[in-house]
Amino acid sequence: MEGRRTRRSRGGQSNETLLPLRAHRLSNTISCWYCDFKFSLWNEPLFVFGRRYSRYLRSWFAMGVGFSLAALLGVTLILLWELSRTLRPYNGEAQFSSLLTGSLIGIPSNPSGLTISFAGIGYLCLSTIISVSVHELGHALAAASEGIQMVYIAVFLAVIFPGALVAFNHEMLQALPKPAALRIYCAGIWHNAGLCAICAISLFILPLVLFPVYRHGEGPMVLNVASTSPLSRYLSSYDVIHSADGIRINDVQEWLQIGTPLTGKEYQRNYSAYKHSSRKGYCVPDSLLEKSIHVQLIDNETTCPNDLIDFVETPCQEMRLSDDWHVENIYCLSAKDILDFKKCGGGWEKASSNRSSCPCSQEESCLAPFLLPGVAWVEITYLRPFIPRCQKSQTAHFLDDKNSDLGGKGCSQSFVFMGDLEAMLGSVHLTSYQPRWPSKFGAHFPSALEKLLMFVFHVSLALALLNSLPVYFLDGESILELTLQYLWFLSPRQREVALQCCLLGGTFISILVIFRSLLLF
Repeated sequence: MEGRRTRRSRGGQSNETLLPLRAHRLSNTISCWYCDFKFSLWNEPLFVFGRRYSRYLRSWFAMGVGFSLAALLGVTLILLWELSRTLRPYNGEAQFSSLLTGSLIGIPSNPSGLTISFAGIGYLCLSTIISVSVHELGHALAAASEGIQMVYIAVFLAVIFPGALVAFNHEMLQALPKPAALRIYCAGIWHNAGLCAICAISLFILPLVLFPVYRHGEGPMVLNVASTSPLSRYLSSYDVIHSADGIRINDVQEWLQIGTPLTGKEYQRNYSAYKHSSRKGYCVPDSLLEKSIHVQLIDNETTCPNDLIDFVETPCQEMRLSDDWHVENIYCLSAKDILDFKKCGGGWEKASSNRSSCPCSQEESCLAPFLLPGVAWVEITYLRPFIPRCQKSQTAHFLDDKNSDLGGKGCSQSFVFMGDLEAMLGSVHLTSYQPRWPSKFGAHFPSALEKLLMFVFHVSLALALLNSLPVYFLDGESILELTLQYLWFLSPRQREVALQCCLLGGTFISILVIFRSLLLF
C-alpha cells in the first residue's frame, strides 16, 4: 500500500515534495504509527540515466498520461456504479468491485485465491516489494527526464501498511509546466500497468521459454497432496495425471474443468433418476455376478459391506430406462475388480463415440454404480515417471498394462474416486510442467515462477487501481488537480471547490465500496 503526495498548489511551506508524502529533513522518522528509512544512494545514477535518455522517457511517460487519465475516469465510473448498487438491496449478482477489491489486496478475485499460507505471504511480500519499487522508479525517472533530481528515497511502515516514497525539490516541481508535472504524477500508474503487461506476456510465453528443460501440456504433475485429501491414499508427489474417465488430461486447467460435466448430472440414490440422465457403466461378466453379493433395495437403501460399492443392472442404451422399469437386482462389487472391463452407457466419452449402442456381450451385464446425491464417480489414471524403471517410458503404451491394480506400484495405475468432486479437485497441488530430467527440486520451479508472476500482476494492478482513485493522499489527487487546471472556463476558486468535492466524494465512496466488498468476500 502507498500513501500519496502533498498537492502542488499547497506545497509552498516546504522545499521538498514527497511522492507520496512530505518530510522536512533527511532523517529517519519513528513514531507509534509511522516509521521510515531514508537513503540517497540511487539519486545520482537515476538522475544521470534520466537526463541521458530524457527524449525517449518523455515520450514513454506521455503515453502514461493518457492511460492514467483513462484509468481515473474508469475507476470513477465504477465507484459511481457501485454506489448506486450499495444504495439498493443486494441481489446476488456479480459486482465490479469484486475485481477492484481483489486487486487492491493483491490476490485473485476468485475466492479460492484467498487461501492464506506461509508461502503465499512470502509471495505477497516479494511481489509488493517489486511492484512498489517499479512504481517509485517511474516517478523518479519521469522527474529526472524533466531535470529534477530526487532528494531521497524512503521505505515506510504506516500502522501495518508498508510502502515507499521519493522526495523532490518542491520549488523546482512547482516551476514545471503542467504537462511535465502530469507526466511525473502519472508515471507510477503507467509503470505498474507496464509491469502487469510484462507479467501477462511472461505467463503466456513461459512454456516456450522453459521448453528446453520442461515439457508442458503432457499431463499435470502432482507437487503436493494434502494429508486430508481424499486422494492422499492413491497419489503422491511427482505422479502425473494421465486421464479422468478416459478423457486425456493435458494440463491443470483441464483437470479443474472435469468437474463441469460431472457435478451437474450425478447419480442419486433413487432409481427414477436413471431414467433421465446418461450414466457410466461397466460390462461385468455374469460369472462374476454369480460370485458377488446380491442384495435387495429396501426403501431406497442397500446393505453392501464396507469397501464394496452397490451396482445396479441397467439397460446400456445410454442407460435410459422405461417407465415400467424398477430396481430389483443390486450387486456389491469392489471398484478395482471392474476397472479393466469394457465401458457401457452414455456417461463415457469413448463409449458414446462407438457405433454400437451396447458394447456388452450376451454373457455380460451393464452395471452402473448406485450413489448418493452429489457423489461423483471418476476413474483416474496416472503415471509414476520418477520410478527408475518408468523414467524412459512416459508414453501411452504403459496404459495398456493390465497388472496395474488399484494400489499397485506399476508405472501406470488407475483408481476410482467416489465422493465430493469439488473437494477432490482443490486438495491436490498440480503443475502443468514436467522436468525432462528427474529432479524433485526442478519440478517445483515452474510453479513457483508462475505464482510469483501472478502475484506481481495482481499487486501491481492493485497499485495502479489504487493510485487511480480520486481520493486524498494518492496519485489520483494530484492528477485530478492538474487536470482541472486545464478547464480554463473555471475560476481558481471553482477549481478548488470542484477538487475538494471530488476528493471527498471519491474517498467516502471508495471506503464504502471496499468495506462492503470485503464483507461479501
